[in-house]
Amino acid sequence: MEYIKGKTLVKKDKTEVGADESLADVEIVGFYFSAHWCPPCRAFTPVLADAYEEMKESGSKFEVVFVTSDRDEQSMYDYMKECHGDWLAVPFGSETIRDLKQKYSVTGIPTLVIVKKDGTLITKDGRSAVQSNGAQAYKSWVK
Repeated sequence: MEYIKGKTLVKKDKTEVGADESLADVEIVGFYFSAHWCPPCRAFTPVLADAYEEMKESGSKFEVVFVTSDRDEQSMYDYMKECHGDWLAVPFGSETIRDLKQKYSVTGIPTLVIVKKDGTLITKDGRSAVQSNGAQAYKSWVK
């Protein structure tokens, strides 16, 4: 998770928060590469949001960090407000977006990359796990 260590993240209300503080109690992070203009993303995002809510309600130490491929900041925030869970995002235009895409070889969206708190990659296909198992996907990630 060195790519977001010491970085600023944003919430859907545009509030800025420190990544280190926000993720301090988290065991698993899902980097969600997605965009407002992408129909498959718009279909998967509510599924992820429902699973996320269920994970949080059950006490799972999981957080989603949205990594946008939107073309402008307003589209990013509109998307976050319309159908995202109450998760965090890398700020629009940040070099961290490019760095994360390169680090995890993301070539298409939607992609949900699941990593441990220490940065160890669990899977680049978290999307399939969430689509198949919903919130239960978390159990396979913490093994």
